[in-house]
Amino acid sequence: MNDLVVDLNKFKPRPYQLKLLQGFECQGFKRLLVIWPRRAGKDFTAFNILLRAALKRVATYYIVLPTFSQGRRVIWDAITNDGIRFRDFIPDKLIMKTNEQLMRITLVNGSQIQIVGSDNYDALVGVNLGGAIFSEYALQDPRGYQFLRPVLTANDGWAIFISTPRGKNSLFELYEIARNHPDWWVSHLTVEDTKHIPLDLIEKERQEGLMSEDLIQQEYYCSFTMGVEGSYYAKYLDKARLECRIGIVPWEPAFQVHTAWDIGVRDSTSVIFFQTIGQTTRLIDYYENSKEGLEHYVHMLSTKPYTYGQHIAPPDIAVKEWGSGMTRIEKAKQLGIKFRVAPALGIMDGIEAVRSMFGRIWIDEKRCVKLIKSLDNYRQEWDERKKVYKSHPLHDGNSHAADAMRYLAITMPKMRDGMTQEDINRKHREIMFGGDLPREFIQPRI
Repeated sequence: MNDLVVDLNKFKPRPYQLKLLQGFECQGFKRLLVIWPRRAGKDFTAFNILLRAALKRVATYYIVLPTFSQGRRVIWDAITNDGIRFRDFIPDKLIMKTNEQLMRITLVNGSQIQIVGSDNYDALVGVNLGGAIFSEYALQDPRGYQFLRPVLTANDGWAIFISTPRGKNSLFELYEIARNHPDWWVSHLTVEDTKHIPLDLIEKERQEGLMSEDLIQQEYYCSFTMGVEGSYYAKYLDKARLECRIGIVPWEPAFQVHTAWDIGVRDSTSVIFFQTIGQTTRLIDYYENSKEGLEHYVHMLSTKPYTYGQHIAPPDIAVKEWGSGMTRIEKAKQLGIKFRVAPALGIMDGIEAVRSMFGRIWIDEKRCVKLIKSLDNYRQEWDERKKVYKSHPLHDGNSHAADAMRYLAITMPKMRDGMTQEDINRKHREIMFGGDLPREFIQPRI
């Protein structure tokens, strides 16, 4: 290997791409965040950085996509406009062997380059990881990086995050941290910075209706605040923020706490904790986890200080198993939870039910931070071929919380307690003073 001389001359970096290479190779940054517009060459630049790193240090190197299948489509089988595959950037004399099924390339020096999915994050550990590219990070399960972070730290490894924005989700949170941290190299560019696409072509797409203004701002101008045209609840959350209904929402011990669930088999299970007080619904807590049995969630409920009322479950709870040979509702009853099954209503009708009740919702911004983020980013799926939003939601990491919210909304009309304002005042007096006070004390005569 020491006698092998290879020219890696297929990749010709543009000026803004060259700055990324310099940040990695010359300035020595171990954490790099790249937020560039569509078709700006994010993946190609990062791939060539990874290749050069793999030749200098023998280790395993991951290219992480949101899913394994997306990795095959976007990286492994992808072809550039010039007809060049990603793998073509690796000279044949550097490749020892290729595993098509695992999408893994072993180089002659012993380094391995492998494409993996963040959706199977707990299978990524246990390797001598020298570096990783997190591609389309805005769409990834952030637990992928959380699992790999200790491995990278222990191995003095590096990580490059590349993406365009998808609302204020985990990518935005990472950007807010990284841009103010001296150990991070950050590049947040627009099409006016890169100039890789003429602005008149973008204007043509705008005028011909091929792309909405929101999508143009998201894809070409890398806006975190635009691109929410397909969001179901973004404007309702914005209104709630303006009306100060997202903030500190205290738990009221005198009232029961209800829960609304979305129960996953392989996906996450989400639980919303809420109270109904008068005509308002207060979302006071939220919990989400995955790959756990029902016993885990029953124990989680017991650790909370709440007095529980009703537990709302998805309509399919009566037919699906939870790994025990019995239906979930039977298993829950055995463990002490009597679920109320939400009505079997269509998804779009359920979304409309959530929208209809949003004006009466209060949300605790600290205990429900993941719920707020998921509702903010729950959106219609985009049809890339037809350049329109599809009529159904995109199924991603935001869906579980949104589904639990939907079951809450469609069951709510049957759960109203019908309390009057005087009932509410009495409850508050009980909390504050331990019982009723004379009416004259509450409403002194003038």
